[in-house]
Amino acid sequence: MSASEKSAHKAPSSALMRLAATGAGVLMIAAAGAFYYASRMTQPQTVGKVYRVEVGARACEPNAITVAAGRNTFEIHNASDRPVEWEILSGVMVVAERENIPPGFRQTLTANLAPGSYEITCGLLSNPRGTLTVTPSEAYAAAAARPTLKAFIGPLSEYKVYLAMQGSALVSSVTALAEAIETGDLEQARSLYQAARTPHNRIEAVTDRISDLKNAIDPVADYLEKREEDPAFTGFHRIEYGLFSAGSTDGLAPVAEKLVADVTALKQRLREMKLGPEDLANSAANLATRLAEGPASHGASRYAGTDLAELSDNLDGLAKMAGLLKPVLSEAAPDVARDVDEKLSATRTALDAFKGADGFPTFDKVDEAARKALAKSFEDLATALLRINQAVGLG
Repeated sequence: MSASEKSAHKAPSSALMRLAATGAGVLMIAAAGAFYYASRMTQPQTVGKVYRVEVGARACEPNAITVAAGRNTFEIHNASDRPVEWEILSGVMVVAERENIPPGFRQTLTANLAPGSYEITCGLLSNPRGTLTVTPSEAYAAAAARPTLKAFIGPLSEYKVYLAMQGSALVSSVTALAEAIETGDLEQARSLYQAARTPHNRIEAVTDRISDLKNAIDPVADYLEKREEDPAFTGFHRIEYGLFSAGSTDGLAPVAEKLVADVTALKQRLREMKLGPEDLANSAANLATRLAEGPASHGASRYAGTDLAELSDNLDGLAKMAGLLKPVLSEAAPDVARDVDEKLSATRTALDAFKGADGFPTFDKVDEAARKALAKSFEDLATALLRINQAVGLG
């Protein structure tokens, strides 16, 4: 019997609907919490004119935006009833993004944009994309004329080697996971799941930019119209759902087979990827921000609860990027270098405080106060990482 035939025996059960909060007291608490959360999420400084975008259930308004090249600020309002993400795409590459925007909330995003034509995502992955046109500007042309720092050749070369090594480890570990699923060994597959995630998490700052493979390898159910039952629910989290929520390998063999193909394609893309001097710090800061707003605050691995272990892997990757930048940063701005080191150390300490003899607990055992403190550590780290490029003259 083929893997596809085996997988057809049993379909996963539907996810339970969230219970609606009731009562005036609960509503008052929720409103107060919403105000606090909104005030925190709108803290990033804006640059120049603010372009406001409303993300509805099916499209963005406006759906076509024109801005001048350079640093631009967008205020994204989630007018739908689902959490949304808003991305600026150049082909399949993610230029900038803001994720986990709750219904009714607003968040800002500032991006340094080169002249050209881009697409914008508008809520659900199935929604039509909008357009973003960036026209030339004198300020951007002057900044682009700045010579590349030779000091970054070494760090970029070393990071390319690191990407290649982690890409190979990712293919190998996902292949082992797929083999366990193919044989129907649930316990073995569960034990291999986190090992397969580790290399992915370590290079997530870069792989997040490859949107087509990101949406195949790591989509979350909340961003899909039919959630767990959506055909586009593939990759790691679909396997996680089957192994840890449905408690079965049934139906997972073709998903795992496709994941092997997707991570193999990712490995090749990483070999071909061209990174600029500013990309290491920018990518690291963007990921730290996303981790603060999402996984560190309310989790992302909802079926296995392995969020703390995944955050630890992410932090390993961020430390690698910062470490490669440290020689040039220490010479140009030793105070910024010390700040980055201190924030990395503080975030590692905050994470390791959860660790016990058996490793990290599941995320449901982390109370709200501890989650906020952990998110603040990643938020502070993102702020420190954002200072790097300006400190070394990369703007």
